[in-house]
Amino acid sequence: MTPHRFVGDVLASLCAVGPAPTNASLVEIVERSAEFMSWLHVVRDLRLESWCIGAGAVRNLVWDSLQGSPSVSALSDVDVAYFDSNHLSVEHDERLLDQLRAKRADVPWEVTNQAGVHLWFEQYFGHAVEPLHSLEDAVSTWPEYATCVGVTLREDDTIGVIAPHGLDDLFSMTVRRNPVRVSVETYRARCDTKNYAVRWPRVKIVPV
Repeated sequence: MTPHRFVGDVLASLCAVGPAPTNASLVEIVERSAEFMSWLHVVRDLRLESWCIGAGAVRNLVWDSLQGSPSVSALSDVDVAYFDSNHLSVEHDERLLDQLRAKRADVPWEVTNQAGVHLWFEQYFGHAVEPLHSLEDAVSTWPEYATCVGVTLREDDTIGVIAPHGLDDLFSMTVRRNPVRVSVETYRARCDTKNYAVRWPRVKIVPV
């Protein structure tokens, strides 16, 4: 049995019958992924005050691990979220994106200042939202509870976890709508296009 499959089996068993998964469970998976750790180091070099890699990048890492895959499956983007109320321009995000691409052009980076989401959200999604107050506040609004998770790398090389709704859905491989900002229509469209059950047969989708 490979180490990856062993970790996946242990964590899957923990989530199925044991206590709720802890931040340590996620940190263990992150530390075992050389690729994900390399992403964290590259983003940390931007010297942002409040940041994380989150959403689908973390979900894929965990779900791949739980199913015994030794690497992260294909991602449309690696979401870098940060919070800086002093730099709300799109140009600032683009400058940061250029810096990441200069370091790792092979990674599909996406950079978003969560402090400025309210400035463009209505244009893209059809309804206005209130300004966010922190990175933790932002992560709590992401589309599904399983993706409301972010990971950061501190200066002392320890890993920080942002999980305002906990880790239960992530580790039980459950897709459940977070109603804070995502409409029923958007949630259903995401479920239709992301092919969760095809990529991860153990996924459970909660209908709305």
